Amino acid sequence: MIKHIVMWTLKEKAEGASKKENIAKMKAMLESLEDKIEEIKAFEVGVNYNDSKAAHDLLLYSEFEDKDALARYQVHPDHVKVAEFVRAVTEDRAVVDYQL
Repeated sequence: MIKHIVMWTLKEKAEGASKKENIAKMKAMLESLEDKIEEIKAFEVGVNYNDSKAAHDLLLYSEFEDKDALARYQVHPDHVKVAEFVRAVTEDRAVVDYQL
């Protein structure tokens, strides 16, 4: 089992929208992937409410059967489309992938 965790900090304004608007859009776009990509075994998107300077704005927690399934997810056309928007609206990203 592979666990894939990503955290993002969004720009204050990007793609003609505020940070708050882009957080909502990004969350909806990410959540739409669960029904489109069969490699996903578990998928959760959370919006941060902690105002700490160390906090990120949005988190993705996901699980995949193995490294190959994660690799297929990452190149899936629906994921690639979402990733393009994510790159446009984020200023920082942290990721951890680990195997159980």
